[in-house]
Amino acid sequence: MNGKRTVFFVSDRTGITAETLGHSLLTQFDAEFEQVTLPFTDNPDRARAVLQQIQGANEANGSRSIVFSTIIDDEVREIIRGADAVVFDFFDTFIAPLERELDVRSSHTIGRSHGLVDNTMYDVRIDAMNYALNHDDGATTRHYHQADIIMVGVSRCGKTPTCIYLALQYGIYAANYPLTDEDLSMGALPKDLEPHANKLYGLTILPERLEKIRAERRPNSRYASLRQCQYEVARAEAIFRRERIPFVNTTTRSIEEIATTILHETRLKRRLY
Repeated sequence: MNGKRTVFFVSDRTGITAETLGHSLLTQFDAEFEQVTLPFTDNPDRARAVLQQIQGANEANGSRSIVFSTIIDDEVREIIRGADAVVFDFFDTFIAPLERELDVRSSHTIGRSHGLVDNTMYDVRIDAMNYALNHDDGATTRHYHQADIIMVGVSRCGKTPTCIYLALQYGIYAANYPLTDEDLSMGALPKDLEPHANKLYGLTILPERLEKIRAERRPNSRYASLRQCQYEVARAEAIFRRERIPFVNTTTRSIEEIATTILHETRLKRRLY
């Protein structure tokens, strides 16, 4: 790729959709981009201001910018399409073919994707999030009967962020339980987990990666030593295999990949779409 490129995510609402779709495409290229999100571009004046920013980036970089747009309003979209940039108009790409196939004109309502659906599912998302936070790190096990899934694994292997992601993204009630030295030395499931064995899902990690993560939190400690990490990971995986608990290695996986793997393997019913 010649020259530095600026990528603009332009939207008439929050820009989350433009960012998500744009990032999915950009990850396919081994290059660095300067990324700028321009939300609430919902009238011609703001659209023209966006054009000025794009032109400024072009002049500064000596190359055309890339624009990912989820603008609905036809007048605003036409202005954005007039930018001296490579413009990817997602609604033009996807909505127009759907209109032709369904023989129905879309509503072209600004914010539709983040309005009605979010209002309907708001309580589900909040309840799931509260459940994940209240049942983080084995803080309480009294309501494990309400859990859709219970993450188990050693400290710092990714349990908490995975639970939070499952709650926010899918409305899943996810608890997590850290396997302690006592649990690992016994080599069996903790008593609190035995009644919920069918809900358990294990997370594991390479000891070398675990050592680095723990060293950032508690450097030069037994907790962060490679020997301790090797011991804990080996004992945890032995428990998973003995108890037939499915598990995934989180070392090279993003939170999104971990969550998707879990949903695919457990076939959990998600509450949010």
